[in-house]
Amino acid sequence: MCLLIVKLKFDELKSKLDKEKQTFTKALVRSSKEVCIFRVNRPNRLYLRDVLKNEIAKFQELNEKFGKEKASHLQVLKDAVSKYEEEKERLFLQYEQLTRLSVTQTNSRKKEKSLISECEKTCSSKISDLEGSLKKKKQDDKCHQTFSFLKKTLSSFIESPSDEDIASED
Repeated sequence: MCLLIVKLKFDELKSKLDKEKQTFTKALVRSSKEVCIFRVNRPNRLYLRDVLKNEIAKFQELNEKFGKEKASHLQVLKDAVSKYEEEKERLFLQYEQLTRLSVTQTNSRKKEKSLISECEKTCSSKISDLEGSLKKKKQDDKCHQTFSFLKKTLSSFIESPSDEDIASED
């Protein structure tokens, strides 16, 4: 877009330059015609000198005007180019920041994934350990129940007289 603006300004400057050239050429043609007419008519030298001074003054005025416009247009072009360069630099910096951010996010995601996989491994090993512990506890509970049952049974045998003891007492 900036290049388009620069091109438009350049074309505008070129067209103004062409107009000024045409104006200057017309003025020179007029002057040369007047000089030719004066040569034919041979007017006095003072009159010719005045005409020449007037034409020189007009030429200098046009030349100064052209110089000012040229400087003005060149400044506009320089400003447009500098704005373009600033915008280019800003966009380049923004691109670099986004690239760095993307790399950082990618690295962060990789770290997160590795942490998650480590946590999954740790949790699965803990779960398997707990399952083993639970199975062992269930077995211990069964053994304890069996032992308790045996203990009650034995204690009931010990506490209650046996058939032989009852017969011997009779």
